[in-house]
Amino acid sequence: MTPPDTGSAMAAHDTASALPPAHWLAVQAGGQRCLVPLAQAGEIFPWTAVQPTPYTRAWFLGVANLRGELCGVVDLGRFLHGGQEAAAPDPKLLGFHPAIGLNCALRVDRLLGLRTAEDFVPAAADAPRAQPWLGPLHTDADGLAWQTLDLQALARAPAFLAIDA
Repeated sequence: MTPPDTGSAMAAHDTASALPPAHWLAVQAGGQRCLVPLAQAGEIFPWTAVQPTPYTRAWFLGVANLRGELCGVVDLGRFLHGGQEAAAPDPKLLGFHPAIGLNCALRVDRLLGLRTAEDFVPAAADAPRAQPWLGPLHTDADGLAWQTLDLQALARAPAFLAIDA
């Protein structure tokens, strides 16, 4: 008796398992749940004093010293939706990955942990994106919507780089 041919099935399984699952850092900003690709996220900092800068847009909070680097601080919720700064009890600062080349940190209201593709159900047809930094929407098992963000596209977007009021 010969064993069943599992070589092709094993090869297909090995190929699928060789692909890394999509991983995101889940955050909440301005009441919206967002997914930031881990490959684009930098260090997470506790909230620190931010030196306001005059004549800048309301969503640009100012500059902060983060590990000896002067970084611009952007309120992500305000940037995405306008309005007032959220009164989060323990906001965090999420830096951009150094490879992006932008000394900037995003103020987020809450960190919500790590997520993988398995945390979401298949999404309906994706609507056209209004901005290049907005990725596809995902829906979790509870029916909550999650907006993916492309920090590389955000770092190149004139609307994000033009901080002057």
